[in-house]
Amino acid sequence: MIKLAGLTKRYGDFTAVAGIDLTVQRGELFGLLGPNGAGKTTTLRMIAGILQPTAGTIFIGGVSLARDPVAAKSKLGFIPDRPFIYEKLTGTEFLRFVAGLYGQGGPDIDRRGEELLALFDLLDWKDELVESYSHGMRQKLIIASAFVHRPEVIVVDEPMVGLDPKAARLLKDLFRAYVARGNTIVMSTHTLEVAETLCDRVAIVQNGTIATMGTMADLRSTTDADSSLEEIFLKLTGEKAARSAVEVLSA
Repeated sequence: MIKLAGLTKRYGDFTAVAGIDLTVQRGELFGLLGPNGAGKTTTLRMIAGILQPTAGTIFIGGVSLARDPVAAKSKLGFIPDRPFIYEKLTGTEFLRFVAGLYGQGGPDIDRRGEELLALFDLLDWKDELVESYSHGMRQKLIIASAFVHRPEVIVVDEPMVGLDPKAARLLKDLFRAYVARGNTIVMSTHTLEVAETLCDRVAIVQNGTIATMGTMADLRSTTDADSSLEEIFLKLTGEKAARSAVEVLSA
């Protein structure tokens, strides 16, 4: 469903993403992990069509994002790490607005919107302006808007930010049910326990490139058989930094 070839993003002399090659299959929940500044968010924003790559190609469901951006983006929903929403719209109006961007509307969308609002305990707030929503409520509304037009691919940047434990558990169940129906999710998260539990495969990104990629079994085969994802992650990206922090506190 997603294919990246030589994906690169430069800002002047700085290379944020350095020639990433990646294929994510239909029905797969794929995790993109890495330390801050590794290039995860930049990669996701290029997949979502928000940022223009410096070089390389992106295909969504076999459609080139560069050649036919409207057709490619119609297959995709995007959940950012920060919920930016038009505050003078109600929850219902915002979902109608997002669906309208994809050429969808009418009673079916209104029904779909109510189902999603009910799922996230927002139905009682559907006619309230978004400016009255808490941060967590806004995040729930953004998540609902990503699903309202029934996309084939969801791109998610830090999905659990701002969610209470009940909503976080609900989102995990929603993601697994979504991919079980043959859809695809690419997710970036710093919560390694979430990635280890949910993801079919993960890629650990460092300095704009993929340091390692595979299933948990694949990753363990390169380290210790009983290693957790956190231990694998630290060995690849920051074990020395973690140890030096302990040494500083012990000094």
